[in-house]
Amino acid sequence: MKAISVKKLVKYYRYGVRGVGIRALGGVSLDVEEGEVFGLLGPNGAGKSTLVKVILGLLRQNSGTCEIFGKAPSRNVKGQIGYLPESPYFYKFMTGFEMVKFYAKLCGMTEREARSASEKALELVGLGDASGRRISLYSKGMTQRAGIAQAIAHNPKLVILDEPASGLDPIGAEDMAKIVRKLRDEGKTVLLCSHSMSEVEKLCSRVAILCGGEVAACGRLDELLETPDKMKIEFKNLDAQKARKISNYAAEIGAETESVSKSKISLDEFFRKIVEGNKK
Repeated sequence: MKAISVKKLVKYYRYGVRGVGIRALGGVSLDVEEGEVFGLLGPNGAGKSTLVKVILGLLRQNSGTCEIFGKAPSRNVKGQIGYLPESPYFYKFMTGFEMVKFYAKLCGMTEREARSASEKALELVGLGDASGRRISLYSKGMTQRAGIAQAIAHNPKLVILDEPASGLDPIGAEDMAKIVRKLRDEGKTVLLCSHSMSEVEKLCSRVAILCGGEVAACGRLDELLETPDKMKIEFKNLDAQKARKISNYAAEIGAETESVSKSKISLDEFFRKIVEGNKK
């Protein structure tokens, strides 16, 4: 089953006395498979936030369809989604545990269920020892971890993370990546919205790039990043002298071929290429 299935989605925003329309999404179609980490990329103003809001059921599209696990967004379907916004705001006077429990109860859990689920979620994100500390005393990284905890406490099947590593140092970003992998290993579907190409490249199996409210590219990363007519060869036991002789007589000089694969560009380079190519 598809975790998310979007077909020909169109969304206009209207403003002013005459109701002038601005197209935010112009026929977006994409599928997110259940159990995968899917990257949603795009420059500012590309329509990512609008698409996420439609998926969350916070906005209604003008045309097209959006289904979550085969159903249109509804109260019951929303209960299967966990969401961490890009700039979350939490009540600073609450402790981490109180905050996560608060959101768990908003998702319909009983007091006992919410307590147990909150403890488990905070342990998963590495805040078990800091769960009794006020959020006002949390660092940026701890606040982001608490944000993921509140998004997963009610055990959703789909987790949407908007810039989860924003403002984190390299160590904090790597810790965040480990959490995303844990969610994937638990069988959850993760929709990752990020401007960090390295983060997406490490975590996502497939990506979609939005430009001007349309899908400019979508597919498996290993296929999108391939460069045509080029191959990459790795060798063992190869020094500089042997490297100079390798072009025609690799086998004769005793070099052992480690692997052969198609040459690829980085996701960052591919992203820039797609965006520049779609500028009008």
